[in-house]
This record gives sequence, C-alpha cells and structure tokens, in this order.
Amino acid sequence: MEFLPDLMTMLDGAPVSQPDQWEKRRRELIDILRKNIFGYAPATLSPGRGEILEVDQKCCAGHAEMETVKITVDTEKGPFSFPMLYFRNTMQEKSPLFLLVNFRPEAYDRYFPIEEIVDNGFSLAMIYYKDVTSDDGDWENGLAPCFTRPTDGTGFGKITLWAWAASRALDYLLTRPEVDADHVAVIGHSRLGKTALWCGAQDERIRYVISNDSGCAGAALERAHNPGGETTRDITRNFPYWFCENYLQYIDHPEKMPFDQHFLVAASAPRFVAVGSAHLDLWADPINEQKCCMAASPAWKLFGKQGYVGPETPASVGDHFHDGEISYHLRHGTHFLSRRDWAEYMTFIKKHW
Repeated sequence: MEFLPDLMTMLDGAPVSQPDQWEKRRRELIDILRKNIFGYAPATLSPGRGEILEVDQKCCAGHAEMETVKITVDTEKGPFSFPMLYFRNTMQEKSPLFLLVNFRPEAYDRYFPIEEIVDNGFSLAMIYYKDVTSDDGDWENGLAPCFTRPTDGTGFGKITLWAWAASRALDYLLTRPEVDADHVAVIGHSRLGKTALWCGAQDERIRYVISNDSGCAGAALERAHNPGGETTRDITRNFPYWFCENYLQYIDHPEKMPFDQHFLVAASAPRFVAVGSAHLDLWADPINEQKCCMAASPAWKLFGKQGYVGPETPASVGDHFHDGEISYHLRHGTHFLSRRDWAEYMTFIKKHW
C-alpha cells in the first residue's frame, strides 16, 4: 500500500530485511506512536501488587473462583489502587489468561460470557477502565494526577493510562502459579480495543493482542477512509483527552502523520494479533481494519511467518481468517463485544497454542 508510511524502513533510511533488525525498528515504531498519538506512559516505579479482598468459591457452575483483588501501584504521589475481578479456572492446574479492560464493573457482564470462557479452558481477569481514571478531560481524578504529565505535546492520554494500568495488573497476575505465563491475552472493545493494542504493543509478556471494533486510532487505517467511518477529525475533536496533544496537529491532515495504524498492529510482531469487526459498524471502518492487518503483515514475514492470511478483497459477513499470526473476522451485527467475537478469539488462540 504505497500511500502508507513504510513499515520496513528505519528512520535512518536503512531497510529492515533481517529478523535481528526488528527489535530496533519495533522500538522506533513505539516511539513514533508515543510522540504522535498516545503519549509517553508514566514511569513504572515498581511492579503492581495485589491483595485478595474477597473470594466467591461457587461461580461458573463450580468451575471457577471469583476473586476481588486490589491492585496497588507506586506513583510519584504515593500508592494508587484499583480493583480487579479475577475468575480463576479451577478445572486445571494452569490456564491461559484473558486480561480484559472493560466498560462496566459488573462481575457477570454482557461483554464477557464468563462461563463459556472458563469452560473453554481459560481464566479471565477484568479491570473497569474508569476505576483507573475517568473517560473525559478531567486530569485530577484517579491515576491521572499521580504522575507529572509532560507539557511538550507528548504527555500521556487516557488510553495510555488505561494500558499502563492493565500492565500493572499483569505484574501481579504473573505471580500467580496457576496462570500460564506463556499464554496471556489482552482484550478490549472500541476505545478499549485501542487500549489493548497499545498495551500489547509495549508489553511483550502478552502473547495474544486482541482488538474488537477498535476503528480509528486503533486497528483501522486512517489515510484510507471509507464512507461512514470515523475520521481523524472526528476522533480528535470528540475525544482529544484519549491522546497526546501532538495528535491534534493531524486533525485535518492524516496524510502528514509519520505513522498509520499498521505501525500499531505491527509493534506486537512476531507475537499474535486478532482483529474483529462487525458488518454494520461502519464507524469502526471494517474494510480498513482488514486492510490494516494486511499492511502490518511484512513484520511477521520478516520472521518467515505469514501475518494475515486471507483475501485482499473485503471480507464477507461470517468470514474468519485464523491461519496466520494476524487473525481477522467479520461478524454480523453492530458495535459490541459479543459471544461470537469471544468464540472467534478463543478459536484463534487454541489454533496457535
């Protein structure tokens, strides 16, 4: 896709042609994204730690225990804590883990079919994003005021804070002996799908990075806008606080960005990425989510892998492409993290386990 910034050329102009060059290029990609869209994360002063507050031993038909855990992180202004729900699969000694950044705090929620997840062999940890910081321009609540935010245009946006908090929850989860540390997935929907992509790009402990209907500034290309899709202008005017201030300079000129969203997807290579779309969710621009998977694939091919394996023509409703390291599916319906989506993601992980 010639209209996109070149994924496989270093900032100094050198081509990326060998696997041992990728880590340097990946660090360049992440730094470009930090400077131009998401902002720099707060310093991690110490790993996140957990305190179990309550245990429900009779959930998911007796196949799991639900723990309420307080996650605490150290900040410039002292400790900060937020709650996490952890559904521990009790049917096996070790379980792969989904880490969900969720829109709602409820223990049994419409965004995750927990019994089906557990019965498929997984555990699930969930953090409610507003317990970290509010979804607005208020920088004086939750985690937001706990760190000094740079004023040079690269200061963290709210997406970065949510992603950073998810990694601190993972610090604790990886101390649990029943968590299969080699099979951890981070997952989110919509703005939290963007969060999952950004968290997974930076945190290499995460093997599967899952983005559901994340659209503009997530898994959809911004330069190749389709009718009905959210634009850079739309997202920066409506939600400027999700991003660093530098992103606002591209409000009417996405073609001038030194990146597009294939940089974000590729930053997780050579691990696994799954992107899900819904056919009526034009705002999230399914066609450009699929194209983004294609555009990111050269990062995997560098390692002799495939990346996205599927047609270049737009997917049909019901299509799923799980053969490569980048999964894509297009389901029937609207903007939602559905049971069908969860089934696709679990199928993808099991296929590559």
